[in-house]
Amino acid sequence: MGHWSSMFNGLARSFSIKKVKNSGNGVVGRETAESLAKDAKKNDLILRSSGIVNVGGSKNFASVCTRRGQKGVNQDCCIVWEEFGCQPDMIFCGIFDGHGPWGHFVAKKVRESMPPSLLCNWQETLSQMVLDPEFDLDVNKKMDWFNIWKQSYLRTCATVDQELEQHRKIDAYNSGTTALSFVRQGEKIIIANVGDSRAVLGTTSDDGDLVAVQLTIDFKPNLPQEAERIMQCNGRVFCLDDEPGVHRVWLPDEEVPGLAMSRAFGDYCIKDFGLISVPEVTQRNITSKDQFIVLATDGVWDVVSNQEAVEIISTSLDRGKAAKKLVAHAVREWKRKRRGFAMDDISAICLFLHSPFSSSQ
Repeated sequence: MGHWSSMFNGLARSFSIKKVKNSGNGVVGRETAESLAKDAKKNDLILRSSGIVNVGGSKNFASVCTRRGQKGVNQDCCIVWEEFGCQPDMIFCGIFDGHGPWGHFVAKKVRESMPPSLLCNWQETLSQMVLDPEFDLDVNKKMDWFNIWKQSYLRTCATVDQELEQHRKIDAYNSGTTALSFVRQGEKIIIANVGDSRAVLGTTSDDGDLVAVQLTIDFKPNLPQEAERIMQCNGRVFCLDDEPGVHRVWLPDEEVPGLAMSRAFGDYCIKDFGLISVPEVTQRNITSKDQFIVLATDGVWDVVSNQEAVEIISTSLDRGKAAKKLVAHAVREWKRKRRGFAMDDISAICLFLHSPFSSSQ
């Protein structure tokens, strides 16, 4: 009961029921959410570049670093929004990896659109429950915390991808982006993944060792369920002769576009042939043993293992430099393991889950 009450109290702080009731198609709610984003930026609660987010009194500490590779403009981008939706117990973290000639524009557009859209969908779902005369907090257990966030994320991703397709100034026909994000609300985390970026948890085992727990699936085209969907839609999945082991998605009769992931925003040239922007949505309860979560693009995971990543972060004496330390290590590994290949863009967000003075540390 207490957790439900905190959600409704937070809703009242960030949105008025009247605005939601009069929004009709959700326009007013979306404008309100975008206004909250602007206010958060003014108050240094949003970070969209390398740096840290460290709000006094918060359990969260975020370290962010992004570095351009050797393929041109940096198509990775990130966002951390503390006090998400004006709620002290919530934080949004997202990382986006663009590809194609317009990939950097697509990634930034999705980064800007997703948080306010998610906030709008979340508040609308909760508000509809409150406004329902038959709503009973004790009876409506079927509308639990996870399902509210899951439905909000599914609606958000569908809306963002539709808006991107209709955008007049961004050509996303042959360009797209991945999107990996999560919301922490109190001691719960909801994760939504579109693409092949990855979330990894650093947690303490029963033996006292720091271990890595992968929280997401890398949506590569050769995964059985992904390949089956693509082929049922007449798309093709195969590797080029000079890229053994790198499975890509192709049109039925042409060797384009050759996407190395099976889910993405944009890439409308192949959306009818199995590529989707539907997120996998999962949840986790944070315990005192869980130390931090790292979100990183494939520029990290192509050369760094999950366990290596959590060990690098845990040995950083300065939390604010944890993401930078991980990225720097990935750069060195690219030079060592991928000699002769152009280094990919490399980005990471490290969210520490407890205060450094907490007894859990």
